[in-house]
Amino acid sequence: MTSSPVLILGIGNYLMGDEGVGVHFINQLRTETEPGLADLIDGGTAGFQLMEYLESYPHVIMIDATLDGKLAGTIQLIKPKFSKDFPSAMSTHEIGLKDLVEGMALLGKLPDIDLFIISIEKVQPLSTELSPEIEAALPELKRRVLELAVSLQPELIQG
Repeated sequence: MTSSPVLILGIGNYLMGDEGVGVHFINQLRTETEPGLADLIDGGTAGFQLMEYLESYPHVIMIDATLDGKLAGTIQLIKPKFSKDFPSAMSTHEIGLKDLVEGMALLGKLPDIDLFIISIEKVQPLSTELSPEIEAALPELKRRVLELAVSLQPELIQG
């Protein structure tokens, strides 16, 4: 199933505007990134259905939106190990993602997770467009995610 020790997983609902930033980001990476650095998955709002993917990788980089009241486009990196470690204002699918992480931790199958959260102002139902603030944040998000992915590749570090 895996071709890399690193999975980059975009989370979000593509039909809810900025809330779908993780999915938009994965789609953008597929067209702009050389294969082999990391496996890319559009996780949508799948929740527990993602467990088989997550347990197949030692390192997972997640990208998701958060309604945390910060300036839209603010990027933060956190390392959640339990559901309580997630921001309290994750986007509309937070329960599934938090439950997934908690379940995997209880089973002892939780990979090393780095979660990039992007602050959004609001959820826009039935919109597939990202706001200008979120679009403007994508190049910096890409730089940070790819830098982290490279640092997690043992053969690139040694060679």
